[in-house]
Amino acid sequence: MLQIYNSLSRKKEPFEPLEPNKVRMYVCGMTVYDYCHLGHGRALIVFDVIYRYLLSQGYDVSYVRNITDIDDKIIKRAHENGESIEKLTTRFIKAMHEDADALSVLRPSMEPKATDNIDAILHMISVLIEKGHAYPAENGDVYYSVASFADYGKLSGKSRDSLLAGARVEIDAGKQDPLDFVLWKSAKPDEPSWESPWGAGRPGWHIECSAMATRHLGAYFDIHGGGQDLQFPHHENEIAQSEACTGHPYVKYWIHNGFVRVNEEKMSKSLGNFFTIRDILKHYKAEEVRFLVLNSHYRSPLNYNEGQLDSARSALSRLYTALRGFSNLTVGDFGQQYKTAFNAAMDDDFNTPEAMAVLFDLAHETNRLRTSEPRVAEQAAALLKDLGSVLGILQTPPDEYLQSAPDQGLLDEAEIDRLIEQRRIARMEKNWSESDRIRDLLVQQGIVLEDTPEGTVWRRA
Repeated sequence: MLQIYNSLSRKKEPFEPLEPNKVRMYVCGMTVYDYCHLGHGRALIVFDVIYRYLLSQGYDVSYVRNITDIDDKIIKRAHENGESIEKLTTRFIKAMHEDADALSVLRPSMEPKATDNIDAILHMISVLIEKGHAYPAENGDVYYSVASFADYGKLSGKSRDSLLAGARVEIDAGKQDPLDFVLWKSAKPDEPSWESPWGAGRPGWHIECSAMATRHLGAYFDIHGGGQDLQFPHHENEIAQSEACTGHPYVKYWIHNGFVRVNEEKMSKSLGNFFTIRDILKHYKAEEVRFLVLNSHYRSPLNYNEGQLDSARSALSRLYTALRGFSNLTVGDFGQQYKTAFNAAMDDDFNTPEAMAVLFDLAHETNRLRTSEPRVAEQAAALLKDLGSVLGILQTPPDEYLQSAPDQGLLDEAEIDRLIEQRRIARMEKNWSESDRIRDLLVQQGIVLEDTPEGTVWRRA
């Protein structure tokens, strides 16, 4: 049975959806003012694998991943660029989709934008005011009253007293309490705004997710996910708003993925170790990035460095080499023990490193059977590809993967094929020195040749 580590209870729990065979899942998406960085990429991949695994187990999954398209950072960047907010956000939504598609991230069931849900946001704020959990301030803002919600801090484990003691309180005449947070921001000159009962303004960040999640998934749903950095205050505030508004529990299982570090240091622009997904894909294949992410448990810190990506490249080459040479990959009855081991790993809080270890065992068995029992080997290869699909890997034709490269300036395929043909002729003529010269030339260009009974095949090292 699937066990999920629930950030709310701080322990693994059996997964029992609120409705039999149906899962409702919400994941905090991007704030679209810049290109996605590796931290975004990790969250996209982690929750994509959770989505894929739930689907593979027969669940009907409604997966909502929102887009924040109105925010202080968005407004600031648009002003800096001298462009409209709509133009900025449209461009970066497109870029986000391109990055996600490159990483083989499936599109969610729904992808609501904050600006399309202003009515739901206004309704939720109105209910919170009516119930005494929020108040309009003289400055035109509307604030949530943290003191009105007795369970505040239950997700993060932070007490109200400790938060007050450690608070660096901004001067804000509108707040009744230093911990209160804004639900509605009054309009400022040259900023977008919407009409509301409290005057023109725009939503605060926290209320956007509460409104979109409850609108599309209901007052109480199964899974809410996001990066560990969102646990407090964002997700804590979501719980307070949503449960105070609806009178129901908000989420049954909270899932948070760990941070990304670069060479054991926190990734940040100030340290000069900040990488966008596009930066990385100039030098590495998207599937290598995905493999790197899945080779660490989602709750663990992920250490990024080029050595790790080189290892991912080598590991994927081994798996794709096992798939090479088979044309009819239809899953048969072979390998129930591999399916069982794979599912057991994924049922243990989505343990992708253990699940990938099963794939390597299966690749070894495929290679072992290739000559002695080719039909069984073909079934093993089919199972390898099928299980790989649950992780979003091994879906490219093997030759295409093994012969492609993101690097610029390398030999193209036509030139490689031409040199291999020259070598074939040299070998026929027993011109071994010329044959060796061509092989060495290709090796220098990162091309590995394999002479088989069917001819010479090649892959990039």
